[in-house]
Amino acid sequence: MHLSSALRAATALSLIMVGAAQAETITIATVNNGDMIRMQGYTDDFTAKTGHEVEWVTLEENVLRQRVTTDITTKGGQFDIMTIGMYETPIWGANGWLVPLDDLSAEYDVDDILPAMRGGLSHDGTLYAAPFYGESSMVMYRTDLMEKAGLEMPDAPTWQFIREAAAAMDDPANDINGICLRGKAGWGEGGAFITVTGNSFGARWFDEEWNAQFDQPQWKAALDFYVSLMNDYGPEGYATNGFNENLSLFQQGKCGMWIDATVAASFVTNPNDSTVADHVGFALAPNAEGVEKRSNWLWAWALAIPAGTQKEEAAKAFIEWATSKDYIELVASKEGWANVPPGARTSLYETPEYQEVPFAKMTLDSINAADPTNPTVDPVPYVGIQFVAIPEFAGMATEVSQEFSAAYAGQQSVDEALAKAQAIATEVMEAAGYR
Repeated sequence: MHLSSALRAATALSLIMVGAAQAETITIATVNNGDMIRMQGYTDDFTAKTGHEVEWVTLEENVLRQRVTTDITTKGGQFDIMTIGMYETPIWGANGWLVPLDDLSAEYDVDDILPAMRGGLSHDGTLYAAPFYGESSMVMYRTDLMEKAGLEMPDAPTWQFIREAAAAMDDPANDINGICLRGKAGWGEGGAFITVTGNSFGARWFDEEWNAQFDQPQWKAALDFYVSLMNDYGPEGYATNGFNENLSLFQQGKCGMWIDATVAASFVTNPNDSTVADHVGFALAPNAEGVEKRSNWLWAWALAIPAGTQKEEAAKAFIEWATSKDYIELVASKEGWANVPPGARTSLYETPEYQEVPFAKMTLDSINAADPTNPTVDPVPYVGIQFVAIPEFAGMATEVSQEFSAAYAGQQSVDEALAKAQAIATEVMEAAGYR
């Protein structure tokens, strides 16, 4: 072999070795929701483009929150990317627990992220998590059952109409519940749902002096209404149903209505998964008569990098891939525009093909109607719609939601649950020095 040939071969080999050395295996913690499961199926595209491999840790929502919170607070280092949301991101970013995403590529086009999503995932103007998808909440209902009941769903219904429609569509003999709603304990599961329901009845977690408000009549009205509605027209065991359980019930044709995350729309209208795909309509989340606030939330499941990871560059590469315009187009090309991750990018809602998707406009309208800085009828000292953006909230709200779920299950009365919630919130806020 000539020297020059040997030199070229050695150089080529060294380049291959450098490339291999640069290839990483990153570990990602994520939630077991449909869009995340779909993303895992496209990971080969990321690996082909970057050489990086991905290991997934896919967890139920409450377990995910517990695992990633424990890992970030103890500097456990189990994950290179965490799936978190609008509650954790600003708090963890302020604590220095997350890598700032302030150097993403020009092609990524960070300015294309919907303002509501970018704002909710930032601290002091710095983005700390990129939204994989964004959501509000809305009513999903069976158009065939509504028509059979002789009713017409308004674009902006009241809770009182929802109860009337649930009664008309409830058909136990045919295993159809008038309505399916979350009751599962957990601050981001049933806790999120009952909090926005409370908002829509004029309730709030705290007054302006951080006094707990569960002893006020608005909370009593909200919880009484919810328990009565679900006991009369909801499924058996609703106290343990969360997002995924209700999604399954709706897809199986067992719910007349379901009020939940807007992201569910693609799954209830997909004929491969849903037996009622051709009979689903959408409306804004309800308000109580005479109350201006609607029971819709604002959330993003987003990807963030814990500070201290040894694989920051590979993690950033994955985030750019998974939350990019190109990823949206990849899913659209394989599964159709109705199945792309919604609610994160302005350009998606400017795409003519996506504008034809039946739930696209209602999703965007619901997101735009949500105001985390003004979430309740009476003033509050906190930001957040289905959560209170303080570090103490997650633990406190999980305890409160457990008391509410016990009331849903008939293990205690509404009054007992509210009294315990009042005591829990008061004790936490006093111990934390808010009062």
